[in-house]
Amino acid sequence: MHNYKRLLKLLSPYKKALLLGALFLVIASLTNLAVPLYIKKLVDVVMVQKDMALMNSLTLSIAGLFLIQMVFTTAHNYLFDLTEKRVITDFRIKLFRHLHTLSLSFFVKRRTGEIVSRMTNDITTIENIVTDLPATLLQQSIRLFGGIIIITYMNWKLTGLILVLAPVLVVFARTFGRRLKKLSTEIQDKLAVSTTILEENISCIQVVKSFVREKLENQRFSEALEDSYQSAKKRVIISSFFGPSIGFIAFSTSLILLWYGGREVILGAISPGELIAFILYATIIAGPMGSFARLYARVQEGIGASKRVFEILDMKGEVRDLPDAEAMPRIEGKVEVDGVHFHYRADQEVIQGIDFTVEPGQTVALVGPSGAGKSTLVQLLHRFYDPIAGQIRIDGIPLESVQLASYWRQIGIVPQETILFGGSILENIEYAKPGVTKEELIQAAKAANAHNFIMETPESYETVVGEKGIRLSAGQRQRIAIARAILKDPRILILDEATSALDNESELLIQEALERLMVGRTSFIIAHRLSTIHNVDRIIVMDRGQIVESGNHAQLMQKEGLYHKLYTLKSLQMVEDNEVSSDLPRP
Repeated sequence: MHNYKRLLKLLSPYKKALLLGALFLVIASLTNLAVPLYIKKLVDVVMVQKDMALMNSLTLSIAGLFLIQMVFTTAHNYLFDLTEKRVITDFRIKLFRHLHTLSLSFFVKRRTGEIVSRMTNDITTIENIVTDLPATLLQQSIRLFGGIIIITYMNWKLTGLILVLAPVLVVFARTFGRRLKKLSTEIQDKLAVSTTILEENISCIQVVKSFVREKLENQRFSEALEDSYQSAKKRVIISSFFGPSIGFIAFSTSLILLWYGGREVILGAISPGELIAFILYATIIAGPMGSFARLYARVQEGIGASKRVFEILDMKGEVRDLPDAEAMPRIEGKVEVDGVHFHYRADQEVIQGIDFTVEPGQTVALVGPSGAGKSTLVQLLHRFYDPIAGQIRIDGIPLESVQLASYWRQIGIVPQETILFGGSILENIEYAKPGVTKEELIQAAKAANAHNFIMETPESYETVVGEKGIRLSAGQRQRIAIARAILKDPRILILDEATSALDNESELLIQEALERLMVGRTSFIIAHRLSTIHNVDRIIVMDRGQIVESGNHAQLMQKEGLYHKLYTLKSLQMVEDNEVSSDLPRP
């Protein structure tokens, strides 16, 4: 119940509405308890006294009680249901905000579908118990204990028959409730698997179609859903048996009460009105008993779901601000990497004791074979991860000692695979600087060689780019990303060169834009096409997590080391590609 108590804390901002709703619920419940007493009098008046005027008066009184019950129940439902929706909305927002505090490693280790499932399926399950549980407990408690007090006063013998049920229902509910909790958690886990497959297929649909793997993906998705269905089937079997069993026990008791009460009427021990009232109260009492049992099962399901959600909320980002972290002052651009080690897994070190210094405004290219550690190094420079050992300093200030946001505001990255948000071109560019003027935004687009193609689109800057920018070409997406980086005006720039997969015209336009972007900034380039880095200030050659060579293009070519080998291989590839291209038939 610890997690449920945490859920209840979400209700505290809405105490006034809940207290008022609870008051309305109490009035409605007490009115419900008063109705059988009036019915008792009405039955006795009809069957014993045969008083027409009194019968009419009692009928109007009962109608008045029903009206009062309806008004206050409606008011209670409105206040509690509205509060429930507000609380769940707040909870979703809280979880979404918390996701943004987690480090990149969290998202690398988790599949997107699993996170989406916890944000949707699990919270929907929790929604069913947040305010409904306290309201039901209050309502049914009033009916149960109020009914027991009244019937005990009316006839203690009949009351004893009803109370025999309580231990049976408690044992029944606990036994099946535990099983339902386990199955609920199991179902949510399996739903997360199917959600993950769905998300992967939507985002990778081109790959699926290209490799003609629709049959495989359909099979994967069907098997995941079938697995979830089998667990849901077990829960349905238990739930289907659970409710009717409670009903059977309640109806059996009602039948025994009717038989025993009828016997008492025949013997003259009680009046017909008392028997009818007693049966009504027995029904009122049986309702809460069955409700408590069903509620226990729902609570177990909700707790299972809340456990998965709070597991995320309890996580802390591996990379986060220290308690005494201070804001990063304006960066000049000196970068010092001192004895840095890093690994994703303890048995496989990715970066092994790297040392280098970059002066403000210099452009450095990172070169090396696949798996050399280039991307990991720039992830460390961006502080998406912290080194396992060693230190990275910016202008002499250790990165771990500054506030993350103050550093990230002054560093920019243009990744190899540009992903845009699904809104308009304007929204994607101004993402870097909210509230920017249209003139500034257009200047950034022009500097990125993006303005001309934007003006040719159907709605210019208001053109919607589609999910991840799918409606634009790779070169157009890249230029929008560069415009976004220009608008941010970072002091340190990281470029994962993405011109190798573009046509010559797009590559030329992007290369020009990147050169404008790098002016006056300390820049790091992960170089895939080595012919584009002839003029950089320094080339760092990496292999197996270590720096094996460092210098400019001419110096490294003279050494005839790894850089010379890579450059020669790339040059031969380019020649072969050009020869193949020239041999292709022209349209």
